[in-house]
Amino acid sequence: MIEAELKARVHDPERMRALLEDAYGPGRYEVYRDTYYDDPAGELMGGDRELRIRTVHGAGGTRTVLTYKEARVDAASGSKPEYETGVEDGDAAHAILRGLGHVPRIAFEKRCSSYAFTADGRRLLATLVRVPEIDGSFLEVETMAKDERDLPGALAVVRGVLADLGVAVDDLTTELYTDAVAAARGPRHG
Repeated sequence: MIEAELKARVHDPERMRALLEDAYGPGRYEVYRDTYYDDPAGELMGGDRELRIRTVHGAGGTRTVLTYKEARVDAASGSKPEYETGVEDGDAAHAILRGLGHVPRIAFEKRCSSYAFTADGRRLLATLVRVPEIDGSFLEVETMAKDERDLPGALAVVRGVLADLGVAVDDLTTELYTDAVAAARGPRHG
């Protein structure tokens, strides 16, 4: 499966939140604590791949997921094949990755309001994101594509949702949060 996702800078987050709630109902507020791992040589991130443990804190409790993303298959959107599974014990998952020789490269927090809905027969998720270390807010809209042949159709639905929300093409970005947080921290604290 490929995560067909587009991300945009949001100039007025409160207005966007109102638009999302009007269109899709109340959002689900959660705080994500993401830790990205790499091998000691940096070959995963250097190869545009991601290995992440995410612990999600919300009204429904706390859950942890392990995610691996392959390199981008679509440069314009940054969409990547993604494999994700729930983890029963987050501390054990971190210990397993470290025990296998992986090292934490960067960890940060995302504050998210998520809206799940269906459009054109696809399940989508729109997430309004604020990363405290980065200026501004972002809107991510995603759905899953079965394979690379299905990706253009999936991205067309995502683009349609963004257009309906008034997001301009010029506001789209493929910058990774990991890169933006590392840049904000400076060369010694990435």
